[in-house]
Amino acid sequence: MSSLYQITENYDAVLNMLYDEEIDEQTILDTLESIEGEFEDKADGYAKLYKTLKYDAEIIKSEIERLRARLNTFENRSQALKDTLEANMKQIGKTKFKTTLFSFNIQKNGGLQPLRFDVLDVNKIPKNYLIPQDPIPNNEKIRSLLETKQVPWAHLEPRGESLRIR
Repeated sequence: MSSLYQITENYDAVLNMLYDEEIDEQTILDTLESIEGEFEDKADGYAKLYKTLKYDAEIIKSEIERLRARLNTFENRSQALKDTLEANMKQIGKTKFKTTLFSFNIQKNGGLQPLRFDVLDVNKIPKNYLIPQDPIPNNEKIRSLLETKQVPWAHLEPRGESLRIR
């Protein structure tokens, strides 16, 4: 069986045959029919591979989601154990001790101190403490405008196309 590339070349050859007046119409039709059947068989093979890989990808996605949920459960449970131990250590006033397996110590976190704003209105913060920012286009609003009229500063691109195999 020919490769998809070879089949495409055969179509080009048939196109050239159409321009050749010495080749009879039946020869062209026979050649075209054999290529079409071969192309359709090849397309079926590609579609089978595509569907198989797509199915495998979906299985992997669902497995990733399952494992991510399991990961979150383990992380939440481990954090709950740590929080419970820390709360109980603080309650009894025991902030530092060692066992044969582990060392336990409640200490201040490093890094920058957390920052919290006491006002919700950004305009109440002095301007020299704000970062100026350039305007950002509102794509949804512009798209709605372009659906009703043309403007010189933007346009909608044609939709792309893709092969769908069902």
